[in-house]
Amino acid sequence: MTLTRIKLERFTAFETLDVRFSPGVNLFIGANGTGKTHVLKAAYAACDVSKRPDDTLASKLVRTFRPYEERLGRLAHRTTGSTKATVDVDRGNEKLRISFTNHTKGPEQAKSAGLVAWRTTPIESAYIPVKEMLANAPGFRSLYATRDIHFEEIYADIVDRAYRPALRGPHDALRKKLLGIVQKVVDGKVTTKGETFFLKNKGGDLEFTLLAEGMRKLALLWLLIQNGTLLEGSVLFWDEPEANLNPKVMRVLVEILLELQRGGVQIFIATHDYVLLKEFDLQRKPGDAVTFHGLHRDEGGVVRHQSAGALEGLDQNASRDTFSDLYAREIRRSLGS
Repeated sequence: MTLTRIKLERFTAFETLDVRFSPGVNLFIGANGTGKTHVLKAAYAACDVSKRPDDTLASKLVRTFRPYEERLGRLAHRTTGSTKATVDVDRGNEKLRISFTNHTKGPEQAKSAGLVAWRTTPIESAYIPVKEMLANAPGFRSLYATRDIHFEEIYADIVDRAYRPALRGPHDALRKKLLGIVQKVVDGKVTTKGETFFLKNKGGDLEFTLLAEGMRKLALLWLLIQNGTLLEGSVLFWDEPEANLNPKVMRVLVEILLELQRGGVQIFIATHDYVLLKEFDLQRKPGDAVTFHGLHRDEGGVVRHQSAGALEGLDQNASRDTFSDLYAREIRRSLGS
C-alpha cells in the first residue's frame, strides 16, 4: 500500500502542511528554503521505521536530519515561546504520528502513536540524496557504524541498499527492460570487487571514482532495480535527480521513472529543474499517476502548498517563471531593447 498523505504542524520550515500523495509520481517544486527535501525526509523516515523493529519515527528523524546535539526539539518550527510540532504520515487507514515540543531533547521524549499497526506491512524504500555516495562507499559503512561522524543516515542507508546482492531467478519483463535502458545510457553494468564499485563494459572495469557523477547516479538506479529494492509496492525518494546530469539524459531518466511508476513503485522527487518537470508533463500517458506539488512562501514568509495534476496547473512555479524570464530577456536582447 502506498503513502497517501503527510501532515506537518510546526515542523521545520512549516507552520502547517497537508499534502495528499499520488500513488505514482510526486514532484515537489519550490524555491530554496521552502521545505521540499524536508517533506521527502519525513516521509522516508516513516517508510524506513516500518522495517526496523527496534526503531521509532522520532529516532529516525533525528538520524535523518541530524539536528544540533541530536535534539529532536530543534526540528520544531522556530518561533518565540513554546511550540508543539506534529508529524502525521498516512497509508490508507493506517496513521503514524509523533508529537514533541521545541524543548524536547532526546527522541525518547516524543509522543508516538500507530507504530505497531504501521509495522504490520513493512515498506521497502530507498532515498537517493543529492550527494553521490558510491564512489566513497569503500569503508564508509564500517566507519559510520563505529564512529560518530556527522552524516545524515540517508547516506549510510543508500550505501547499504546499493550493496544488496541481486535477486535470485530471472528478471521479470519490466526489470529486464529498465536494466537494458540504463545499461545503454551508462554503457555497462555495475559490478563490485570487495567494497569498490566498477562499471563493467567492453573496455574493462572502470572504478566509480573515474566515472562522471551523473553516470554514477544512473548506475545506482541500475543497482536498485537489479537487486530488487525497487519492486512493486516500494517507494523511491530522489532529491534533485538533475544534479550533475546532462539535460540530454533527462528524457531517458523520466522514461525509466514513469515505467517504475507503472510497475507499482511510488516515487517522490524534489527538483528545481524545468526540463525534468516538462519531460514528465510531455511523456506521461493516460493512466499515469503524476502530481505536481508546488511550495512557495507568501508575503509573510509562510510556506504555502498547492497540488495539481498538470505542471501548468500550479499558480506558483519558480522553475517555470525563471525560464519564462530568460526567454523574455532573450527576445528583448534580440530586438535591441
